[in-house]
Amino acid sequence: MCSQEAFQAQRSQLVGLLVSGSLEGFESILDLLLSWEVLSWEDYEGLRLVGQPLSHLARRLLDTVWNKGTWGCQKLIAAVQEAQDSSQCPELHGCWDPHSLHPAQDLQSHRPAIVRRLYSHVEGVLDLALEQGFISQYECDEIRLPIFTSSQRARRLLDLATVKANGLAAFLLQHVQKLPVSLSLPFEAAACKKYMSKLRTIVAAQSRFLSTYDGAENLCLEDIYTENTLEVRTEVGMAGPLHKSPAALGLEELFSPNGHLNEDADTVLVVGEAGSGKSTLLQQVHLLWATGQDFQEFLFVFPFSCRQLQCVARPLSVMTLLFEHCCWPDVGQQDVFQFLLDHPDRILLTFDGFDEFKFKFTDHERHCSPTDPTSVQTLLFNLLQGNLLKNARKVLTSRPDAVSAFLRKYVRTEFNLKGFSEEGIELYLRKCHREPGVADRLIHLLQTTSALHGLCHLPVFSWMVSKCHQELLLQDGGSPKTTTDMYLLILQHFLRHASLPDSASQGLGPSLLQGRLPTLLRLGQLALWGLGMCCYVFSAQQLQAAQVDPDDISLGFLVQAQGVVPGSTAPLEFLHITFQCFLAAFYLVLSTDVPTASLRYLFNCRRPGSSPLSRLLPRLCVQGSEHKESTVAALLQKTEPHNLQITAAFLAGLLSREHRDLLAACQASERSLLRRRACARWCLARSLHKHFRSIPPAVPGEAKSMHAMPGFLWLIRSLYEMQEERLAQEAVRGLNVEHLKLTFCGVGPAECAALAFVLRHLRRPVALQLDHNSVGDIGVEQLLPCLGACKALYLRDNNISDRGICKLIEHALHCEQLQKLALFNNKLTDGCAHSVAQLLACKQNFLALRLGNNHITAEGAQVLAEGLRDNSSLQFLGFWGNKVGDKGAQALAEALSDHQSLKWLSLVGNNIGSVGAQALASMLEKNVALEELCLEENHLQDAGVCSLAEGLKRNSSLKVLKRKRKAERA
Repeated sequence: MCSQEAFQAQRSQLVGLLVSGSLEGFESILDLLLSWEVLSWEDYEGLRLVGQPLSHLARRLLDTVWNKGTWGCQKLIAAVQEAQDSSQCPELHGCWDPHSLHPAQDLQSHRPAIVRRLYSHVEGVLDLALEQGFISQYECDEIRLPIFTSSQRARRLLDLATVKANGLAAFLLQHVQKLPVSLSLPFEAAACKKYMSKLRTIVAAQSRFLSTYDGAENLCLEDIYTENTLEVRTEVGMAGPLHKSPAALGLEELFSPNGHLNEDADTVLVVGEAGSGKSTLLQQVHLLWATGQDFQEFLFVFPFSCRQLQCVARPLSVMTLLFEHCCWPDVGQQDVFQFLLDHPDRILLTFDGFDEFKFKFTDHERHCSPTDPTSVQTLLFNLLQGNLLKNARKVLTSRPDAVSAFLRKYVRTEFNLKGFSEEGIELYLRKCHREPGVADRLIHLLQTTSALHGLCHLPVFSWMVSKCHQELLLQDGGSPKTTTDMYLLILQHFLRHASLPDSASQGLGPSLLQGRLPTLLRLGQLALWGLGMCCYVFSAQQLQAAQVDPDDISLGFLVQAQGVVPGSTAPLEFLHITFQCFLAAFYLVLSTDVPTASLRYLFNCRRPGSSPLSRLLPRLCVQGSEHKESTVAALLQKTEPHNLQITAAFLAGLLSREHRDLLAACQASERSLLRRRACARWCLARSLHKHFRSIPPAVPGEAKSMHAMPGFLWLIRSLYEMQEERLAQEAVRGLNVEHLKLTFCGVGPAECAALAFVLRHLRRPVALQLDHNSVGDIGVEQLLPCLGACKALYLRDNNISDRGICKLIEHALHCEQLQKLALFNNKLTDGCAHSVAQLLACKQNFLALRLGNNHITAEGAQVLAEGLRDNSSLQFLGFWGNKVGDKGAQALAEALSDHQSLKWLSLVGNNIGSVGAQALASMLEKNVALEELCLEENHLQDAGVCSLAEGLKRNSSLKVLKRKRKAERA
């Protein structure tokens, strides 16, 4: 039984059920409601509007049914259940009288069974009805529009029969009765079953081994796959004060019904920095599906690589894309394709590396026909928008910078891939090194080398550490500190393994590098050309044009491209985009064909075509040109900004003093190397000064603030790679701000190290705001050198635990300038309470502490209260969203009774009852400084409210008291 009240209470769940499937499932529910006469014909016509979002139609259906009373509500619940059951095991029951005196009424009464019997034969029935004059050519063409599936065509034919009084209904009733009955699900037909089996086999073969980061050996994905930190993007500012930070999710949450930005969209977006594991995540999804372990709601999974798709020059249709570029059906191509069109909700398409797709997303050119060919970019963009294969799920991966606001309009859910946690780094290394002691030594090395540990939160660096474990554990010098150091280490690893046995024990010395310098320069020239032409997959002809021979390929930096259609010649690609950028930078530093002046284009980051020069230069080939500077300049101008930034940072690192001797031995002219270094220094300083000059003046009466533009972090990273203190000092000389905001900037531990390297030279302290990033405990440790230059530090939503905060406070005790800490939405527990209490007790100039939305209980509050007793400066204390309860409230109230400076206290959502309220009321009677007290989302009860009222009678300082019982919250 389902009353109207219960029906209304379950409305959101019902909407979720109605939109969770496909339009086919929704229309099958309408079929049942029509046949049961729950819906009138007028009701039905209002619910089958073409082009309306499914969620709008679902809500309209609920409104319509609710108005019909309890009986209608019960019937809808029954229809949803029957539709779900019949999708698993359909029963074609319902015999009708083919010579009925009321054919239109019988068509409606037996509509579900008639649709199921008719849809496989609708084309033939349409031809027969047209031939016998029951329908016109125009009506036939309207029903056959390519936007409709076979089931939808069958329904539209029945709808037409309802309104035409020319005998069409009687014709259908008689003819459909004679059609053969399909006793099995359509996808169990031989052709579909055969195709599904072949597709699973191909996808399993492509995804079983991880070769993205490895040119020398294949690693079994099942053996080494490690969960990455995956968070769903939420709209900041839309939630209430107790909004928690996003939780780490598993792969199964990719298609969760929660967290939708646009519930009418089909595309799931996964963003992450280069090397964060996006491709490996998709590969794991493919493997789990192909081996039957997960994602079995999809019958077909089609994996695509954007870097390969962009190489397709000829027009494509949906059929060509799926069959020729993924998996070809051996039999019944038309039957298989028709099933795909009829059941798009059983399809998953994945597109990896949208940031490497040279065409920018646009929704201007609409293409709705699945059979007509169009350009590859138009096809992809219309798939993402849902104009093609609507209700098929699509997963798109990309670096954040490549995702435009236009594209986000068509995103159902957006996930942020944040890299390995500390536990993930350790687990990954243990999976890679199962031999006794090796993983333990590597983990110990990372834990004692914070800079290297900070790099490893990106899986690509964890792989490098694993790959170069012998070099790391045996080297006499210091561990790698910068990104460039790590890539030179992996270069050493590849060169050693490609060298003679007697040189395999050497480090990366001049002799080892000089021996393969021609190879590295050829690979670097190819890499630079590829970046400039947005080409990341290289054919045999392109390799030959670049004079890259098999010996060059054997070095290991070029590997076979993944996801190649079986039977085709596999092109080659660099084993990661960052390696392509590194080798391009290597070429720019050491090639005699690169004029020094052309390096300035690395630091301008102008879009292609932004200058008259770039528009006049012809399309360039890999081969050398008479105009060397023009060639390099044009390639750099055409390079995508995010790749240009990575290349610039590598170039700065290669030109650092630390690597000068190594590269000087490979450069015919040491003066040329010095000129390039001077050019890079000048460009970096000039770009930063230009950035600082663009900061708008402060609003009168407010501190001058700067929200970092996208290029700021890249410039800071480049400065850090160069490791030159004097340049860092000169760079921040022009930074005259009091508040530096870097929120939602993808700041991880590596970026924290770069920020600390530069900001520690500030002459005036700043408030550093790093909210909504991926700082973590390792990043906190990296920030410590610049803590003395901070007067405030904001670290909201950064996955920081007690360990990180305890280290931070240990250092903060000696930083006179630091007066404010904001640590809400992290993972703090009672374990950090002693350190925080020590901070309050020792720093008598400390002004603000915000610890909201953590996991602190009464025990931690009692410890903190001890620190508050010894503090005489704190003005703001944020404690909302914890679990201090009555005991914690009592301890805090007692500590604050005589506090002379606290003006604002928030204890929202702390499970405080009347006992805690009474303690706070007693505090109000004595405290003469507090001006605002926030107590929403607690359980104060009437007794607690009365106590507060009595306390207020004796209080003269409080201006604002916010309270609302939890049960009263709207």
